[in-house]
Amino acid sequence: MVEKSKAVEKAARPAWLEAAVDHVTANRGYVHLARRGYRRTAAHWLDLYHDDYRTMIAAIRKERREAPAAKQRELNELIRERRAEYRLHRLALVGVTGGWAAAGTAGLAVGTVTGGLWADLVAGLGAYLYGVWKGVGDDPQPTITVHGQIDPVPGVAAESAGDEPELRHALAQLGFPNITIVAALTRDDGTRTITFDLGGTGTVTELRKKTEGLAAALGRDLTMVDIDKVPGNAGRASLWTASADPFEAPRPSPLLSVETGPIDSFKDGLPVAYGKRWNTVRLPLTNQNGVAGGGTRSGKGVAASNVAVGASMDPLVNLRIVAGKHNGEWDPYAKSGVAGTYFKPNPQRLLALLQALLADKDRRERELGKHGKSKMIHSLIQPIGGMELLIIDEVATYTRPGKPLREEILEALIELAAVSTGAGILMLLITQYPEVDVIPGALSVNLKMKWAMPVETARQSNIILGDGQSGAGRDASKFDPPRPGLGWLVNPFAGITDLARSFDLDEDERGEISLLLARAAGFRKAAGRLAGQWDDPIERHLLNVTGLSSAAGGPRNDGVPGRSVAQLTGEQRLQLDAIRGALAAMDQLGRNAATTAEMAEIIGGGMTADKLGALLRAGGAGGTEKVKIGDDWPRGYRRADIATAEGFLTGS
Repeated sequence: MVEKSKAVEKAARPAWLEAAVDHVTANRGYVHLARRGYRRTAAHWLDLYHDDYRTMIAAIRKERREAPAAKQRELNELIRERRAEYRLHRLALVGVTGGWAAAGTAGLAVGTVTGGLWADLVAGLGAYLYGVWKGVGDDPQPTITVHGQIDPVPGVAAESAGDEPELRHALAQLGFPNITIVAALTRDDGTRTITFDLGGTGTVTELRKKTEGLAAALGRDLTMVDIDKVPGNAGRASLWTASADPFEAPRPSPLLSVETGPIDSFKDGLPVAYGKRWNTVRLPLTNQNGVAGGGTRSGKGVAASNVAVGASMDPLVNLRIVAGKHNGEWDPYAKSGVAGTYFKPNPQRLLALLQALLADKDRRERELGKHGKSKMIHSLIQPIGGMELLIIDEVATYTRPGKPLREEILEALIELAAVSTGAGILMLLITQYPEVDVIPGALSVNLKMKWAMPVETARQSNIILGDGQSGAGRDASKFDPPRPGLGWLVNPFAGITDLARSFDLDEDERGEISLLLARAAGFRKAAGRLAGQWDDPIERHLLNVTGLSSAAGGPRNDGVPGRSVAQLTGEQRLQLDAIRGALAAMDQLGRNAATTAEMAEIIGGGMTADKLGALLRAGGAGGTEKVKIGDDWPRGYRRADIATAEGFLTGS
């Protein structure tokens, strides 16, 4: 009877409950899952505790080991900043964790007092089930298999550091037959990184000279292969390969998607390009002059625009732009007011500008001496008057043989490049003609940042990058296909000697430069550093020497120097306002002649026909005369006479 009762009771138990009980029993109550869950929770908390700070600090230390002395001081400061941020991060996390722990303890205590044993059981069961929930699923496999100790890379598929027969065969062809594979990994984007020892058959430096040959042996293009030296081991290489050309599609400037600002170009650099591994290349505006060269439509203008737009976002950079053509490529910098100086081809004014910068160099060095410094440091940029950045587009316009004042301009450029970087005066030269006659060796040697876009010959590439660079595998005449903005970039202060493509910035069709300059003008206005807002010693010198101003591109913001409005008398300013109002009224009317009455009505603000006529006469436009308007011949003014008066007042 008892056996029958037990059988009925067992049969009455639901099938799902029976299966659940069996599963719990078979898995010993999921104790192993609970242990694993809390182990994972602790590991996750430690990940949050450390965040990426230890990795960032280690990366900066690595960069510091290979950086020049000047850069090491900057990196030391950056390490101190990261350590301070790390301390605050840890304190915040410990505080939050402690708060939750205190709340949980208090809740358990209240539950015990009010609910007794049942509350403790419910709380314990909840904690146990939480551990089981977190413990479900297998532990992730190691992301990289290594010979030796190398940190795993999160999010990377594991591979065996096996024989790599394709790489071994390719390297043997290049004279490195005894390699030992150290590590191999593949990322989700199809890129691979293989670390290997050269086995005493050469150095990584020697291997890098054969990068193009290695790419060919691996069935890839030069842009799809990258070789780095593992720090501390001249015979250990890290090979990166891609399955597609990383430079095939242009990439927009990151400035277009960043609303915050301004930029600190001295400490953080300007985002100007991207590298093979899609990394952003930043150009620090400190202690270096530069040159960007390439043939027609090679993209050097867009590269220079990335520099100029980025610099405009730093209110403490005084932007001086000397155009090499009479078109409007650089006009937006004047119209926005971010260009402290801007003028179109004018050798006499360029020479005066270079002499002004050399004179200001002496002033800056005296100020540095008062502070006990030998060169510009970050904290002195504002007290000394900002960083100076001179951009000369199409420098061959001024330095090719036979050009007016060529010898004097070259002499001033050579002196400025040699002695002024420490005083915070930097230059970027752009040339379509990379020839020794255009950029002689005495000038080139002090242009440390070099960017070679597609050129015709290896000799031209070497003129930009330096003697022997084509033999080391860096040849800007071998791009196939040549992509606009893609070139060999050498930037010692950023630790870069590699391929880079400038970010895509378009003004003609998308108006992106004007958009960014409007934002930059806001930063500068807030800082009191728009052209005309501050006492600019360079423009003051040019005004004293030439009698004309090129601040913000001159009176009409078009790169044509003229009389400074600040020098006009009160009466002359009223006359100039009336003249410009009359010209604007003619624009609105859509014709080149108008009466004083109709122009005065459009100008508004209490302007009358008699008052406008008196101001136009006093400003040099002469009296009214018969003009043809439709079928009538009333008395009025022609546009040409009013424009002549404007030129008289502005000196243009």
